[in-house]
Amino acid sequence: MRDHLRADAADFATRLRQLAGRLPRPRLTAPTGLLLPIAFAVVLGAIAHIVSILAMPAVAERNAYARLSTLADANTLVMLADPTPQGSILPMIDPAFVAAVCLYDLAEGALKVRVPATADYTSVSFYTAEGLAFYALSDQAAGKVIELDLMTADQRAALPEDEEITAADRLVIVSPSQEGIVSVRAFVRERGMRDLIRRQLEAASCTPAN
Repeated sequence: MRDHLRADAADFATRLRQLAGRLPRPRLTAPTGLLLPIAFAVVLGAIAHIVSILAMPAVAERNAYARLSTLADANTLVMLADPTPQGSILPMIDPAFVAAVCLYDLAEGALKVRVPATADYTSVSFYTAEGLAFYALSDQAAGKVIELDLMTADQRAALPEDEEITAADRLVIVSPSQEGIVSVRAFVRERGMRDLIRRQLEAASCTPAN
C-alpha cells in the first residue's frame, strides 16, 4: 500500500513540474515607453554637468585675471607677494615657489617674454583670461634663459617671409585669446635662498616685441 502511495505522489510531483514548465514566466522589465525618457534624462544631466564645469571660469566674478588686474597694468611683469597664513592674492599658491605674473594684452602686437633660469627649477605657464592653460615651459627644456614670443594666430600668420625664417630659430607661442596671464614660478630649495631667487626673478620681462 505504501509503495502505491509513493508512486502516486511521485507521479503527481512530476505532473506539477511539467505544468509549471508550460506556464509563461513574468518579465521584470520596465515598460518600453519609459526607457527613452529615462535615457534622455541621464544624457541631458551629464551634458549639463560638463557644461557647468567648463563655464565656471568664465562666469566667476573674481577669477584670477580679475584679481591680478588690481596689481598691475597689462604687459607688465610684477612679483607676487609670498603667501601668508592670512591668505594670498590667488588661492592654493605653493609657498615653496617665488611667483611673478604678467597680464598680457596682444591688441597692440606681440610680446617678448624673457625669464632667466634660477638655481633649481623655473617654469613659465600661459593661461587665457578665463583661466584655461594652453602652454607651459620649464628651464629643463629651454636652458639658462626661457625666451619666447607670444602672439595671436592672426599676428603669427601676418609675419613676413623673412620673419618666418627668423621665427624658426626662436620659440613662438600662439595665444588662443587676445588677453591672458603669463605665470612665472621659481622653486626655492632653502628658506635662506628666497631673497636671492626673488632678485633673480625680478630680471624677467614681458614687453612688446617691437
